[in-house]
Amino acid sequence: MTRSNLGRIAALAGTAVLLSATFVSAQPDRPECIAPAQPGGGFDITCKLAQAALTEAEVLPSPLRVSYMPGGIGAVAYSTIVGQRPDEPGTVVAFSAGSLLNLAQGKFGAHDADDVRWVASIGTDYGAVVVPADSEWTSLSQMMDAIKADAGSVILGAGGTIGSQDWMKAALTARAAGIDHKTMRFVAFEGGGDCATALQGGHVQACMNDVGDSQAAIDGGAPLKLLAIFAPERLPGKLSEVATAKEQGFDIQWPIVRGFYVGPEVSDEDYQWWADAFRTAMEAPGYAALLESRNLLPLPMTGDELDAFVKKSVEDYRTLATEFELVRN
Repeated sequence: MTRSNLGRIAALAGTAVLLSATFVSAQPDRPECIAPAQPGGGFDITCKLAQAALTEAEVLPSPLRVSYMPGGIGAVAYSTIVGQRPDEPGTVVAFSAGSLLNLAQGKFGAHDADDVRWVASIGTDYGAVVVPADSEWTSLSQMMDAIKADAGSVILGAGGTIGSQDWMKAALTARAAGIDHKTMRFVAFEGGGDCATALQGGHVQACMNDVGDSQAAIDGGAPLKLLAIFAPERLPGKLSEVATAKEQGFDIQWPIVRGFYVGPEVSDEDYQWWADAFRTAMEAPGYAALLESRNLLPLPMTGDELDAFVKKSVEDYRTLATEFELVRN
């Protein structure tokens, strides 16, 4: 081996040691994941997936602590991180497509998508329609026929108020069925977990939820069933038995990105640590099984790629919100 090759190998080895030391030095002492809703919904699933994945990949010195900060479907957490906790290196906050939709409508107050640092997306969920297991409806078509016959007789639950992603899924379905979405009855909840609880109590007749939290409740013994999934094609495994909305005559897709951001003043080193940690976790051999157990599909993005995805999504959601007169041009 030539002297120049030996020198090159030594230089590479030195770089690897430096990168390893940097990775360790930036490890947070008390890592925290904020789920901006009550326990049991999609944000909770997102944080607990990260908790499991980062632990299995052995990139954290201690398990990721999950805390809850409900309010405004993410608005309270967003405002808190931007205004009061902007530089916490050990704190990540869960976000979803619903967060981006709310940002597009200005529901996070004066804050916009440029006010935080988008770290990683770790999977994608899909919207779903869930009803009690003993519901007379066995298809989405039957439910929409009931609404068309008498809109006031059907009460739908949604995580969030008018303009939320759950409301939007219902409005899109109504439009596809030839129904004026303004005639539909909605009850707003803080998240999918609360809606599922109300559904079991008979307070609403259907929830416009997500596959992940709905199927998790069903797996846990909740007497619920899925009528439709807003995916381009049937999902794998046990969910392959559930028809898509498109199969039932409603050509609607609603993918739900699940990921994390950090505060705007988190250092580049700490930001990169989280991006690298999530990338390592998502490349680990057991990650696919963790996704499957939570009824999620892969959507691995970190750093600049995710940032571009988020900004584009917010623009697309703003266009959609304009169509439903939720925002003005």
